[in-house]
Amino acid sequence: MKLSRLRADHIEEYKQLMRVEKPIGTLLLMWPTLWSLWIASGGVPQWHMLLIFVLGTFMMRSAGCVINDFADRKVDGAVKRTAQRPLARGAVSEGEALTLFASLIGASFILVLMLNWQTILLSFGALALASIYPFMKRYTHLPQVVLGAAFSWGIPMAFMAVQETVPVIAWVLFIANLLWTVAYDTKYAMVDKDDDVVVGIKSTAILFGRWDRHVIAGLNVAFLACMAWVAAQVGMSMWFWVGFAVAGSWLAKLQWQINDRSRDKCFKAFLSNNYVGLAMFAGVVAGV
Repeated sequence: MKLSRLRADHIEEYKQLMRVEKPIGTLLLMWPTLWSLWIASGGVPQWHMLLIFVLGTFMMRSAGCVINDFADRKVDGAVKRTAQRPLARGAVSEGEALTLFASLIGASFILVLMLNWQTILLSFGALALASIYPFMKRYTHLPQVVLGAAFSWGIPMAFMAVQETVPVIAWVLFIANLLWTVAYDTKYAMVDKDDDVVVGIKSTAILFGRWDRHVIAGLNVAFLACMAWVAAQVGMSMWFWVGFAVAGSWLAKLQWQINDRSRDKCFKAFLSNNYVGLAMFAGVVAGV
């Protein structure tokens, strides 16, 4: 597969490939990265590191969306929700998509070069996870776990950038976010479950079957337990626990929302996890 020149008249299609109009993925990737940056910095992150990680989050999420559409280009047309994506409908070429992916990865790497060498080395892990995730749904029912690792990789990178080490607390945060990501992305997979079975796409929603809601609840409880442990180790003030309580209450509300497994409700529940991340971030900022 050869790279192709990007075309000025395809700007709108490129924006669709990057999901610019749907920032939910960027936000879900950004919140845990910011939790970590604030904790690693003792509540006062340097402005240039904040800028690097925010921009890097947007670019890596965009790159992930592009390579995901490339991987699914032959099956998206058979799924109602994805049938009108640029690659699925032939609005852009495969070569253009690969060029856009490479450009976003290149821009992200330029940002990482402004950090220490240890963080630069860690960034290759982020690239590997972002690149392989879209293809995992062909071979395993656990692509959400790979996504969870990809969406959590900014945590050790943030600690390494600030402290030049990745302490135990960072890995507990990593596990916490991985658990939360698997939970909310399983809700997302529940939306396409029937179509995925037909086209041969694997997911945790299919793997968990009738136990999907129970597993999601368990994952979220484990996520909250890990976050509580982190808060105790850091010595968060009472204000963190306010944000923690809001996040926990919101998760309970979303658990009720997916009770009947309605496609629309599952999708809305997935989107609303943004508020869980925001509440936890507010708690971290106030609590540190």
